[in-house]
Amino acid sequence: MTQMPARIEQLVTSGTFSLDGGTWNVDNNVWVIGDDEECLIIDSPHDAEAIIAQVRGRRVKAILLSHAHNDHIGAARQVAEAVNTNIHLHPDDLMLWEQVYPDTGPDRYLADHDVFEISGTALRVLHTPGHSPGSVCFLLEDEGTVFSGDTLFKGGPGATGRSYSDFPTIIDSIQNRLLSLDPSTIVRTGHGDSTTIGDEAPDIEAWIQRGH
Repeated sequence: MTQMPARIEQLVTSGTFSLDGGTWNVDNNVWVIGDDEECLIIDSPHDAEAIIAQVRGRRVKAILLSHAHNDHIGAARQVAEAVNTNIHLHPDDLMLWEQVYPDTGPDRYLADHDVFEISGTALRVLHTPGHSPGSVCFLLEDEGTVFSGDTLFKGGPGATGRSYSDFPTIIDSIQNRLLSLDPSTIVRTGHGDSTTIGDEAPDIEAWIQRGH
């Protein structure tokens, strides 16, 4: 039997992002990768019931967090308990995690080059600090897709104007970890529309000049 490619599903949830004393309304992308039997979840924001409904009936191998801002992890514990899976986070974002979950840590830690097998393909972790110290992207190379969290968007880098973020660091991550990917690679972001590496790469010098 021919192995079907991993299916990529997008769910949009709405809520708030809070940091440094401010709160903003946001729409977040949740990405589910897998097949009819099993899947991985990237980020768990705002609406646990919607995420649980999206994956219902499947074995959830893991919840993978692109970073630990509250708008990406707020539903993670509830979802993990409902579907009986583990939450994975890069340890450099623990200080952000603890703002949301002061009494419990993530179940596992992500590291650069970790690989998660799903539906006969491999999802690889790329550590891409800048938006936060523990920000990561997830590369599904066989499908020509990278899940960029808040590191790279259509039109530029993720925000670096708040605590624990740094603009030169995010530029370095984008240049060295993302723009080196095949130009046809689809960039599936943490918020908003998808783009491609080839569409974004020509603008990096303009981003550096503008400083955000």
